[in-house]
Amino acid sequence: MAVIITGGTGAVGGALVKAFSAQYDVAVIYKSSDGKAKELEKEYGCRCFKADITSADSAKRAVEDIHKLYGKTEILVNNAGISQIRLFTDITEEDWRNMLDVNLTGMFNVTQAAVKHMISAKRGSIVNLSSVWGVHGASCEVHYSAAKAGVIGFTKALAKELAPSGITVNCVAPGVIDSPMNKNALSAEELAQLEKEIPLGRQGTPEETAQCVKFLAEAKYITGQVVGIDGGFY
Repeated sequence: MAVIITGGTGAVGGALVKAFSAQYDVAVIYKSSDGKAKELEKEYGCRCFKADITSADSAKRAVEDIHKLYGKTEILVNNAGISQIRLFTDITEEDWRNMLDVNLTGMFNVTQAAVKHMISAKRGSIVNLSSVWGVHGASCEVHYSAAKAGVIGFTKALAKELAPSGITVNCVAPGVIDSPMNKNALSAEELAQLEKEIPLGRQGTPEETAQCVKFLAEAKYITGQVVGIDGGFY
């Protein structure tokens, strides 16, 4: 059984590859991190496919190449995403478009390309990565929050549509995860303040996120759900 993971060269992506590679053939779709892609292939035996998922044609070609290599893919993890902290009044049209293109349109493109194979097989699972801010919203991250809220709506609607075909669609909403994305966006003081607001008293790890994703990917009677991975933050 093959698994497609988008954004596999990031911190959470790498943890996802590790979590799935022991049991599955893993195909990673990535955009630019060639060095990291080669490291993943060497360490975990996965195959990496370079594509720009904001382009429907590029996403479709990657999925079809994976299909030719592994046969029908039964698990899709839409992990690719970007973030940005910016006052609402400073968000440019380009910022807005880029945020939605990567976090929402990219997910749509890959899912639409992959799901037809699942429908013909009458089985499969899709897990999408949202965010705690997609559920509750974050000041100075309006465009990010809007995109991640869209992931949740996408998940709930598609779960209903694909259920008769035996396909589950779920979503995880990570809170503060110890990753380069958060370290680059937030200062050490800001991260320390956030940790004080988390009942478990620490940031989550990419590995803990991957564990939850894998559970949902393998669950047979859970669909249309949004699972928070936030240490009790909300």
